Amino acid sequence: MILFHLREAEAKARLLFETIQSRGLLVPGKTERQLNEEVFNVAFELFGIRKYWHKRIVRSGKNTLLPYAENPEELTIQHDDIVFFDFGPVFDEWEADFGRTYVIGNNLRKLKLVADIEAAWIEGSQYYQRNKNYLTGAEFYRYTQNLATKYGWAYGNEHCGHLIGNFPHEQLLGEEKINYIHPENNELMSAPDKLGNVRHWIYEIHFIDEEQQIGGFFEQILL
Repeated sequence: MILFHLREAEAKARLLFETIQSRGLLVPGKTERQLNEEVFNVAFELFGIRKYWHKRIVRSGKNTLLPYAENPEELTIQHDDIVFFDFGPVFDEWEADFGRTYVIGNNLRKLKLVADIEAAWIEGSQYYQRNKNYLTGAEFYRYTQNLATKYGWAYGNEHCGHLIGNFPHEQLLGEEKINYIHPENNELMSAPDKLGNVRHWIYEIHFIDEEQQIGGFFEQILL
């Protein structure tokens, strides 16, 4: 039943992102904050939600190099830019966490990055499904770092995912590294949480190219 609710929440988040594209909201000349507010308003229009379990992120240009924890200076979206979204809406007290990257223009390096992060996510997800019963968070993080190298990028974050659940899961379970796909998490990902419940994971891919000053982000639940 929990997984059903999480799937349903993610389906709504996916529809939100599809609506962002279909309405042509992603255009040059807007600030990251303006676009963020537009997405917030669309989410309220579609689903009547104003609650998010983590800060809403819209990053463009060099800001796409930075992971979630950073709070960079606001940028204006440019022609031939790259932009990523990371939103954690709460639907009927169930959390979603969904991230996608988009390219404005035809820059081949940026387009390759967008293709690679999705391909790497799929590859990593398949690896997880094959090995989840005996895979630790640290091992999966190292695997994901190696995926970045395989695709010709660097990995851009200190972890590559985290738990997801009934709002507010962070308050219930805490911010310990065992709740992240983190290089210091040596617990099995298949182990129950501290309350004895099955854990459900969000998997994140964040590849970067520091020389080109670009990054790409792709995340969704591991099913």
